[in-house]
Amino acid sequence: MTDIYLEIGPKRIFACAYDWPGWCRVAKGEEGAMEALSEYVPRYRVIAERAGLPFEPDAFTVVERAPGDSTTDFGAPSAIPAVDAQAVDAAVAERDTALVRAAWEVFDEVAAVSPEELRKGPRGGGRDRDKMVAHVVEAERAYARKIGVRHRRFPLGDHGARAEMRDDIAAVLSKPSDGSPLVPGGWPARYAARRIAWHVIDHIWEMEDRRV
Repeated sequence: MTDIYLEIGPKRIFACAYDWPGWCRVAKGEEGAMEALSEYVPRYRVIAERAGLPFEPDAFTVVERAPGDSTTDFGAPSAIPAVDAQAVDAAVAERDTALVRAAWEVFDEVAAVSPEELRKGPRGGGRDRDKMVAHVVEAERAYARKIGVRHRRFPLGDHGARAEMRDDIAAVLSKPSDGSPLVPGGWPARYAARRIAWHVIDHIWEMEDRRV
């Protein structure tokens, strides 16, 4: 069985795979969210295979229903499920980190072959490529503080600074932990890996879908 949890906001629900960071989809109801998660199996397989992991998920088992909030309804997972308080051993930490690194690699490759101007959304919205890349990097810099990694803002083209930040994030996520927040007021390791990977992967798929 594939363990998932549901983050239930006032209007929208996320279905998130517990052991596959970044494989999360949102819809208006529980069944819709799980159907969306299932529909994205082929696309998430690209990330799993890049990490060197076989990915053949089976039937979903809902292990938890976590209360969401306005962020959930906005379209971003924000609830830290109770299962994330469990201790993380070295094997799990390394596996989660491999998936986060795979997401980064695929994002960079998709950005490199995407046009600067992306097709607008149904209401004329959406960032073009460079603004999307900058958004992802800046969000990552903010997320990093939730696990004790601090970096000053750097120019979009400073690939050395970006690589250093990613290495510092990965160094923290790859260590075993007891399931508590990694810094006061921060995130537990498993939630951090899932949230960071989700944001990168969500924009991979957006960029692919909005190519002109």
